Amino acid sequence: MDSRNTETRMLALANARVDNSIRSVLRRTQEHSSVTRMFVILIGSFAFFTVLQPTIFLNPVNLQNISVASPEIGVIAIAMMLAMLTGGIDLSLIAIANMSAITITTLYSGLAAEDPEAAAQAMPFIVLLGLLVGLAAGAFNGFLIAKLQIVPILATLGTMQILNGLAIVWTGGSTLYGAPEALTAIGKAGVLYVPTLFIAFLLTAVAVGVFLNRSSLGKKLQLLGSNPVAAKYSGIDTAGVLFRTYTIAGLMGGFAGILFLVRNPTSSADYGSSYLLLAIVIAVLGGTNPAGGFATVWGVVLATLTLQVVSSGFTAVRLSAYEYAITQGVILIAVMILDYLSARRKARPPKVRRALSQGKDA
Repeated sequence: MDSRNTETRMLALANARVDNSIRSVLRRTQEHSSVTRMFVILIGSFAFFTVLQPTIFLNPVNLQNISVASPEIGVIAIAMMLAMLTGGIDLSLIAIANMSAITITTLYSGLAAEDPEAAAQAMPFIVLLGLLVGLAAGAFNGFLIAKLQIVPILATLGTMQILNGLAIVWTGGSTLYGAPEALTAIGKAGVLYVPTLFIAFLLTAVAVGVFLNRSSLGKKLQLLGSNPVAAKYSGIDTAGVLFRTYTIAGLMGGFAGILFLVRNPTSSADYGSSYLLLAIVIAVLGGTNPAGGFATVWGVVLATLTLQVVSSGFTAVRLSAYEYAITQGVILIAVMILDYLSARRKARPPKVRRALSQGKDA
């Protein structure tokens, strides 16, 4: 009996390794095409609006606004990508970010009203507490999804509603002022004319990319999303992987809340209300498979910049936010159609592809 179980485990491990190797090759191919596609769309969008309104669009202030506005939604989109990589989703990210920002603003402004010097000294710890708020919310999502096996969309929807309600009660539905001045100063700073916010966004993308491709948890996460059965029989603790993934996503949501304050030193329960759907659109545009198993961080970065360029371009040519929303949908559907046609073409046997190619040549 023991030898039979050992043989079964060895076969399962071998199957998982082969499956993982094949999917790794396919993933690298798909990643290359996703990044290339988004890069072409980004360059095309930039060139289009440059031709339409060169004076306004190429203005240094406008270009700086693009790089300053991208990071907060970009970090949320990367966190959304992690959740979608498991085959799930996280609807609570904006609520987590706002709760983090509200916590920091409330604690700092309250302490600064009594002792400004003590508030300045305690600022790093208050900011750390904002990150811990995101970590705790993400861990709660992970517990609901991994331990109680609640469907991710329902679990995170419930968390979103709880956090939104708490934020409204906490703030009384009004905007809070008095965020740490040091955070505002960071938002105004830059390195070689590159805003600090944008550098933080790129560093976050690099860190997540290394995590996914180099760490054991990152590889397990990708295998879980691409083939849950193989992940289970290869001995991966799927519940543990899910718990840690949603915890990390929550931590990134808390970090996004800090970026909210760096860009705009106020906090409220409804800040970034349009960001949730936008983050999902960016993740999918960047090459994230909604069913799980594949995502590319740099595709998400390029998709973030592309939509920000389009938004800025629409403002330059004085088009409305509704027309921008329509354009988002058109771009998303067009990319998904291209993905479908590409997958269908690759699924054809080589002989069929050669026959179709010869028919076109004839």
